[in-house]
Amino acid sequence: MSRLTTLTATLAAVGLLAAGCSAGSGSTGTAAGEGRTDIVVAHTAEPTNLDFTTTSGAAIPQALMENVYESLVRIDQNGEVQPALADSWELSDDRLTYTFALDPDATFSNGDPVTAEDVKFSYERVVSDEWTNALGAKMDIIDSIETPDEHTVAITLERPSNSWLFELASLVGAVFSPDGVDDLANTAVGSGPYEVESFTRGQELVFAKRDDYAGSNPGDLETVTFRYFADAVAAANALKSGQVDVIGNLQAPELTEEFEADDATQVIEGTTNGEVVLSMNNAEGLFSDQRVREAVLHGIDEQAVLDTAWGGKGTLIGGMVPPTDPYYEDLTDVWPTDVEKARELIDEAGAEGESFTFTVPSLPYAQASAEIVAAQLKEIGLNAQIETQEFPAVWIEQTMTEKSYDMSVVNHAEARDILTVFGEGYYTGYDSSRIEDTALAADEGTEEEYTEGMKDVARTITEDAAAGFLFLFPNLIVADAGVTGLPENMVSDAFAIAQLGWSEG
Repeated sequence: MSRLTTLTATLAAVGLLAAGCSAGSGSTGTAAGEGRTDIVVAHTAEPTNLDFTTTSGAAIPQALMENVYESLVRIDQNGEVQPALADSWELSDDRLTYTFALDPDATFSNGDPVTAEDVKFSYERVVSDEWTNALGAKMDIIDSIETPDEHTVAITLERPSNSWLFELASLVGAVFSPDGVDDLANTAVGSGPYEVESFTRGQELVFAKRDDYAGSNPGDLETVTFRYFADAVAAANALKSGQVDVIGNLQAPELTEEFEADDATQVIEGTTNGEVVLSMNNAEGLFSDQRVREAVLHGIDEQAVLDTAWGGKGTLIGGMVPPTDPYYEDLTDVWPTDVEKARELIDEAGAEGESFTFTVPSLPYAQASAEIVAAQLKEIGLNAQIETQEFPAVWIEQTMTEKSYDMSVVNHAEARDILTVFGEGYYTGYDSSRIEDTALAADEGTEEEYTEGMKDVARTITEDAAAGFLFLFPNLIVADAGVTGLPENMVSDAFAIAQLGWSEG
């Protein structure tokens, strides 16, 4: 069934709001971790609240999934599905029913045991009016949920699906206590290894270790703080001065060499699911004409964008699928840079000299990308009027929800979100009927058919010039040299903190 898309985006976005209090380390270097049971992480895109069931954006699940809330399964660093609240599961021969065996010792932070009825409650809630995040549509495929005993859940799908178990590891799979959903914006009651000790909007989110957590990875740190900054350089300076111990994703890539040369810090460069998408409103306005969209894609030099806007850090992919997904295909050759061809298309469409609004979230990578894209489009006869919108509140409301925009740019960060971003009713305005049948057949087919079908979906979207795909966002972490357990790749919703710690000596 269809659902109203209260457009959630998939945004690993990156803003940072400065906070002035000290983490207590006083200096960087391995010695800073001696005797410490806490870590402070500078993060991007602050949560507007704690409720990802009704609030868009990647910042909330980044903070809460796997740390406070758990699903039945999770995604590891290699993109593979692993047990979480479920110790194990079986799939029926007809590929319709998943039977999960729950961890019998799991409890919520309020002390209540996690039961099969809690799973049933949580997943039925996803498809109710209580859940307005558009990603909840991933659970529409469920036909029934049975609870044969307290620690067994049998979930039957309407049809076979290659993607559903993977999707279950995302925020839609979070298991809630029925007693903990009355004020989700301010209170998080989960089954994870940490609980929220305090949340100061615009400044920090403090996690405290749960002594009663019964899972396999309880974590070593007593306290972990996510601190938010408005400026990338301020975050870098906070690391240098010892106010923070980790920068969760460096938003000033030009500083990488400086940190690499410093023995007191470590730099980890990996990959993410974050496609930096140059979105164009397919449904109305200037970019409803495919010729104009094609002109834009011919007019852009993505390598120049990457080099100028993000210091060459990241990967050119040409589509909405990262190389870590099984159906990745390099599509960078579909729209080669060809300024003359772009000008011909602009002339054919009668769009020479046209102006349009380029709404850009107040994020470092987005602003830097927009400036060079606007300059490149001027060369082909289009005039971009850049309008900066405060992120997340204003950008999500006006550009995503109200679809009041011509062009924008944002990092869509959720795993395997291609069918959301180019689905019916989403802010891109793409005609999803172009891909729906192919996507459905792929999902129901064999593993090989799934891979090939989703490649067709991704190629169709790119060939339709539905959007531009500037680059795949890198995972660029900088930390005190003594911090251990940092993730090389960010391929799930979560920035998991249970594995973080300090090296000895």
